[in-house]
Amino acid sequence: MNQTQSDVFALLDAHQQNPSEMLDQMIEFFRQAEKPMELFEALKMRTRNRIGLPLVNSDEERSHPEEVEKQLEAGLLEACREAGTMLIQQGKVGEGWMYLRPTGDLELARKLIAEIEIGDENYDEMIQVLLHEGIDVGRGYQAVLDHQGTCNSITLYEQALTGRSKTDRRAAAARLLDHLYDELVSMVRGDISRREAPADESETLVEMLEKRKWLLEEGGYHLDTTHISSTVKISTVLDEPEQLRKAWELTQYGRRLHHQFQYPGEEPFVDFYPAHAAFFSILLGENIDAGLKVFERKARSVDVSEHGTGALEAYVDLLDRVGRHQEAVEAAIELVPDELPPQRIVPLLIEIAKKVTPAENRSAACGAIAQYCKQHEDILGYAAVLDASASASS
Repeated sequence: MNQTQSDVFALLDAHQQNPSEMLDQMIEFFRQAEKPMELFEALKMRTRNRIGLPLVNSDEERSHPEEVEKQLEAGLLEACREAGTMLIQQGKVGEGWMYLRPTGDLELARKLIAEIEIGDENYDEMIQVLLHEGIDVGRGYQAVLDHQGTCNSITLYEQALTGRSKTDRRAAAARLLDHLYDELVSMVRGDISRREAPADESETLVEMLEKRKWLLEEGGYHLDTTHISSTVKISTVLDEPEQLRKAWELTQYGRRLHHQFQYPGEEPFVDFYPAHAAFFSILLGENIDAGLKVFERKARSVDVSEHGTGALEAYVDLLDRVGRHQEAVEAAIELVPDELPPQRIVPLLIEIAKKVTPAENRSAACGAIAQYCKQHEDILGYAAVLDASASASS
């Protein structure tokens, strides 16, 4: 037993008649000694003492009044926060997050974990917390790219992220796009340098391709072509102009590939690269009307029973993202198949309707959604629309 431990026992003895002071001394000792587990238990004891309960819970302890339970919960959350913070600062990220999770303080967790480097020894733990627990999806996904490469990263996205929130998908998709785009540009520049004078640093990927038709002659390519097509598909969730431009440039590279590498997609992207090029062009503000007409034709003509609702979803998404919110609501209500449960679409329509201006148009959009709910006997959706409409009006 070292001297510090001997001292704390003596302090506890000295304050035996004053439990509050005794607990304060014990808590301070565990803080100084950086013992998070023991600190957590000591903080719980102090909370119980302040409420007037025995320091340790027993099997015979009865339930408490609501106010006492609230105080116990508040104390427990503070104990979780302090212990979790200490554990993460000690590099024990997984354990620390287990304590911080009940507090719901994602920003604190993100800030603490940002100070910890990702290495081979903590890679799995950091990926679990950052990516799978959603603390910082972008950073976690970047670590997967750095440690496991493009192929495994695309597989991970398709298996674990496609069902996540749009925010999470965008965070990962942006990292993937930057990674693959930069790698492709570097490979193209290297190819040019080996065959002629280096390309000017100001030349974009598309400019390099247009000036040098030979780059993709005779079935040539610079990166795994399945990685390029997967990245294009994943990038449809992105919305920053710089990102959209990079994604569009990838479609221009893809369009120049040999036909054996022109993999078909799913509706409305069967003609994979041209269709995606049109999609990104619309979001970039180029040829909006003409492009939307193409996707509208797809939405109206594609057999939903055979190809699913992808064409309809893409058209509504484009209308919403270019600011035609009321049109998006109207198109969805008109074209959505009867067999699609209203619960699948009403929440999305409500979110789109909130963006409609002016107020009278917003009211009309909400009214149309409410009527749709009535026709499909969606009582829950109807109530949600009424609430959204009232909130928007106020």
